[in-house]
Amino acid sequence: MNPIYLDHAATTPMRPEVRDAMAPYWTEHFGNPGSTHRFGRRAQAAVEEARATVAEALGAHRREIVFVRGGTESDNLALLGRAGAVAATGGVPRVAVCATDHKAVLEAGHAVARLGGGTCTDLPVDAAGRLDPGALDAALADGPACVSVMWVNNETGVVQPIPEIAARCADAGVVLHTDAVQALGKVRVRLDEVPVGLLSITGHKIRGPKSTGALFVRDGVRLESRIFGGGQEGGLRPGTLDTAGIVGFATAVRLAALEQASHRARMLELRDGLLGRLRARIPDLRVLGEGAEAAGHVLNVGISGVSGELLMVSLDMEGLAVSGGSACASGSTGPSHVVSAMWGDDVPDATIRFSFGADTTEDEIERASEITSRVVARLRALPVGV
Repeated sequence: MNPIYLDHAATTPMRPEVRDAMAPYWTEHFGNPGSTHRFGRRAQAAVEEARATVAEALGAHRREIVFVRGGTESDNLALLGRAGAVAATGGVPRVAVCATDHKAVLEAGHAVARLGGGTCTDLPVDAAGRLDPGALDAALADGPACVSVMWVNNETGVVQPIPEIAARCADAGVVLHTDAVQALGKVRVRLDEVPVGLLSITGHKIRGPKSTGALFVRDGVRLESRIFGGGQEGGLRPGTLDTAGIVGFATAVRLAALEQASHRARMLELRDGLLGRLRARIPDLRVLGEGAEAAGHVLNVGISGVSGELLMVSLDMEGLAVSGGSACASGSTGPSHVVSAMWGDDVPDATIRFSFGADTTEDEIERASEITSRVVARLRALPVGV
């Protein structure tokens, strides 16, 4: 039978509309957007049209969109760029980050702490993965340069109340950054409704091209560049622009925003259907993020009595592609930082992250539940130590 891909939170297949939009910029419209001749001007016009498309989809102004090469770069530019701007004016580069955020945010925060006088505060979450509001208020009282909270968690699908968090930060005069890589196309993301100062998105999570993305920088928020060169993207991200990638990215953003409501409803149906089947077939199943609002495209379950590494290998051999956590933490066999932040020492022996996409079918959900339950039963029956 055909293999089943349920790892869409790691990456998604490119949609045909994106591929078709990109194709002319690999061939006849190949010019460098920085060139002044007609070939360059044609490419530059495409870049600016794409910028306007992204801005409109997000409820932003085109001048607030900075094109980068993915979510990790966007997160790093947001935190390190903000800390650098504050330090440059004589301020203390302090940041606060949510403990379940993406590693790109956490490691960027730790890098800020290595700057002269810089600090990074990890904001705890409860067992369902929700940010502790008291810890946020305590951090805001210190006047950080930036607070970063992921809108939708990449391992659990838990949705943080970003409108409420943004309002608290705005009242304290603090810039809020949110990694919205897993939020765009799954929940409503409108920057004319939510006062975040910085927001990161990427293309390959929404059926767009890899190595594309953007950082939204609200008017009035100052950043320092972390890369130096020819001054492209207002000096914040110098380097020759990938016209084809930017055009494809903008197409993916536009369609993801347009389809968000219907896509989320379908993802929730798939998630609930798989969870019900797994609970009926696997004793002692635990659900990460249970009780919290969920985006729908991610289901992460904890399973006792099996080796996580052996479980992943066995599922793959059965034709089921899933993840033990984030694909950005490859090589790790222990519990992820997200699971540890939520459940402390009470972590399961193994976790499975199922994540769904536009092409996921009900038949695949049924087959995935049957394969998973069969593999878990087989592994649980093995002698101890095998």
